[in-house]
Amino acid sequence: MVPATVIVGAQWGDEGKGKIVDLLAADSDLVCRYQGGPNAGHTIVVGEETYKIRAIPSGIITGKQCAIGAGCVVDPQVLIEELDDLESRGHETAGLVFVSGNAHLIMPWHVALDGARERRLGKLEIGTTRRGIGPAYADKATRIGIRVQDLLDPKILLQKIEIALAEKNVWLEKVYGIEPVALETVDERYEQYAQRLRPYVADTSLLVDRALRDGKQVLFEGAQGTLLDLDHGTYPFVTSSSTIAGNAAVSLGIGPTRIDEVVGVAKAYVTRVGAGPFPTEIEGPDQERMRELGREFGTVTGRERRCGWLDLVALRYAVRVNGITSLALTKLDVLSSFAEIPVCTRYRLGDGTETQDFPAHQSDFHHARPVYETLPGWEEPLDGGLPEAARAYVQFVERELEVEVSLVGTGADREAVVAMR
Repeated sequence: MVPATVIVGAQWGDEGKGKIVDLLAADSDLVCRYQGGPNAGHTIVVGEETYKIRAIPSGIITGKQCAIGAGCVVDPQVLIEELDDLESRGHETAGLVFVSGNAHLIMPWHVALDGARERRLGKLEIGTTRRGIGPAYADKATRIGIRVQDLLDPKILLQKIEIALAEKNVWLEKVYGIEPVALETVDERYEQYAQRLRPYVADTSLLVDRALRDGKQVLFEGAQGTLLDLDHGTYPFVTSSSTIAGNAAVSLGIGPTRIDEVVGVAKAYVTRVGAGPFPTEIEGPDQERMRELGREFGTVTGRERRCGWLDLVALRYAVRVNGITSLALTKLDVLSSFAEIPVCTRYRLGDGTETQDFPAHQSDFHHARPVYETLPGWEEPLDGGLPEAARAYVQFVERELEVEVSLVGTGADREAVVAMR
């Protein structure tokens, strides 16, 4: 650990960031979530206990201070349910959880619009979780969003809800043909949320700055993954926020020079949820086999994840746009059942040329085909350490990416991690 470390997903999300954050949080003083909302979840296994966390940073499990940054969107109902669940299981949250007053709230009309838009797109749907994330970020960009700090003033909150509904109910009724949202119902419900959440609202920028000035260890936790970044991902099949490491500084309100290290988290294979191109997606029965071995079902939605072989072209791109200084390679144990393991080292584009670099144009990516190098499998469990073939697999990734693999995940339990250095 160094004073300010960013944990970023290096693929399409679901890489096992929660486990890595949970591990590194043990040596941290403050853990901060820097983007996204309850459309992303971290699963952490502690002995017989399994935690599925959607809003609060994973460090809460180890009793660390946790901050939700301004770049996040917050569903107050989800956040309160999570606070209540943690407290019922013996975890303190008062004085440990801080929510930026500048973060934006997910409102009922955001959820309604998200679902309605996806239904209208039909076969062209983006594959959102329909949790209202995109519409909440859209309102933020058009400057009609409602922020967490608005919960502190009932008059301002009511006024902003009235302004928003004057427009949103027209869309819901006239465009999508669904029931409008009642002003009185929303105002009453969000005032109840306000009573519960007011003690948690804080200036998280100041909190992080003071922690770093005091020499404390701060961990920045991202949601989703690099290829879902709004600007640098596989648009339009992306999320609604910036997932890359640089956004950690933006969201928490510190300068980029304050970040010391970026740890990229990648599975030893690849998964993605929803629609969109996926060059290394496995065809045939091995797809289902890998899904079952890796328990590849969404933490939030339960949806099946599409599975593919490790894509080093995309991973090399993630190293570049995030400035990744080391990698945590998770779920290596899942590959233990395969005699041979293909790894994509290059793409063959539509014109027949081959490249190691991620295509800059979406048409090239849509037509890209993987060029594989096949490595021998090890076909034995990893609970006794890494067999030679498993170690060779990790070293191959290091050589291709020119980045060290510092941690390797060898099982679901929080202790099933091998430090490579």
